[in-house]
Amino acid sequence: MKHGYSSGRRYVAEALGTAMLLCIVVGSGIMAERLSGAAAVPTVPGAVAIALLANAIATGCGLYALICVFGPISGAHFNPVVSIVAWREKQQSGCDAAIYAAFQTIGGIAGVWLTHLMFALPVLQFSTHQRNSSAEILSDVVATFGLILVIFQGSKTAAKAVPAMVACYITAAYWFTASTSFANPAVTIARAFSNTFAGIAPADIAGFVAAQCVGAALAYLLVRWFNADEAR
Repeated sequence: MKHGYSSGRRYVAEALGTAMLLCIVVGSGIMAERLSGAAAVPTVPGAVAIALLANAIATGCGLYALICVFGPISGAHFNPVVSIVAWREKQQSGCDAAIYAAFQTIGGIAGVWLTHLMFALPVLQFSTHQRNSSAEILSDVVATFGLILVIFQGSKTAAKAVPAMVACYITAAYWFTASTSFANPAVTIARAFSNTFAGIAPADIAGFVAAQCVGAALAYLLVRWFNADEAR
């Protein structure tokens, strides 16, 4: 996919967009937890549910805005598996996909640190929130599968609606998956640097990233199969 912007501008757009996405994910999680009372009484299901609902809505709304802003510049991937599938779909080079992934990860971590500063928290911290059950791993396979399917099949059937479809899907996936839909290696790594509502223990990163790669590969194969006749 050609966007008409220099490679440097595209890389910065991916880093900045991912940083802003992490500010939204982590910042809304902190705010939601504080205002709902979930931080003080985490064993009350209603408080946690309110916090998750606020977190999901903020993430979906913010993601829609970011895709609309950065899409024309870099494609608004904000996600290494999206960049890899874009490479396999011949929308960008393998080198670009690798550099995108690096800038997305760096941007994500920077976004987490900026969020900590905004909420007067220690900048450098690591999550103790364990997310390593088989249900959560399977959930992130499903979440990533759906995300890749929505992006790449959606771009073939309703391209102008993709930003809204992605935002709506992620909002829904917060609720229908046990993992709350990480679906993004860069986001997963960045969230390990925050011991807050949205965090994930560093030891659990590998399982989630592996699940995301499996989900993305399955969705990519399905999209290729759906459109095999058009490729002939």
